[in-house]
Amino acid sequence: MADIIDSASEIEELQRNTAIKMRRLNHQAISATHCCECGDPIDERRRLIVQGCRTCASCQEDLELISKQRGSK
Repeated sequence: MADIIDSASEIEELQRNTAIKMRRLNHQAISATHCCECGDPIDERRRLIVQGCRTCASCQEDLELISKQRGSK
């Protein structure tokens, strides 16, 4: 049983570290002009503030809410 828990902990840590690295890379990336979720134009202010963004603010809120709901289950 401990082996399963150890493996799960290692996987979780790898996923977390990968997400952190990807987030850092996104700050150096060029922002998309249109949302990859809905296709609407991304506001210029958002593109400047959130460098590397791929979604509009509305879709990003939805994605974060879904992620939060999945995490609480």
